[in-house]
Amino acid sequence: MRRATVERNTSESQIKVTLDLDGTGARTIETQVPFFTHMLDAFARHGLFDLELTARGDVEVDAHHVVEDVGLVLGDAFAQALGDKRGIRRYGECTVPMDETLAQAVVDFSGRPHLVWLVDGIAGKWVGGFDAELAHEFFQAFVNRCQCNLHLRLHYGQNAHHILEALWKAFARAAMDASRVDPRVGGVVPSTKGTLTQ
Repeated sequence: MRRATVERNTSESQIKVTLDLDGTGARTIETQVPFFTHMLDAFARHGLFDLELTARGDVEVDAHHVVEDVGLVLGDAFAQALGDKRGIRRYGECTVPMDETLAQAVVDFSGRPHLVWLVDGIAGKWVGGFDAELAHEFFQAFVNRCQCNLHLRLHYGQNAHHILEALWKAFARAAMDASRVDPRVGGVVPSTKGTLTQ
């Protein structure tokens, strides 16, 4: 079972995530931040991940803690569900159009954390009460805990809603592809080192 449940409880946020990498996109998500909930819903649906996620926090101050901490917990859940990564494809890429926007995500479940963020045009923008710049904080937190390489690139786009949604959907499809078990890999770790966890 490539499944994990992770909880994080601090004075700033209380988060619980249950993730199944081999799901159908079934999801129950509540974050107190409606647009962020919408993005996580799109992530589960388009990545075909079964996801149960509840997040509570000091959103009356700012959504930053909830958004970043969800990234941490979801990254932990991914890492645990991937286990030693035997048999996975490891790499995934997807480019998603959304009206005037084109966004790309490339992921490598390498065991090394690195985020490349080539996304301009969202600084200072808000979508439904969500500070668009918090997207970077979510993805950085995910990368740090999942221990993966993630490159996110906005080729072009103007509408902040379209930009963020295209990025999250591209991330979902790239992560789905990279985490998929490929029978041709033969149940080994896809690395010349023999490990992707050290």
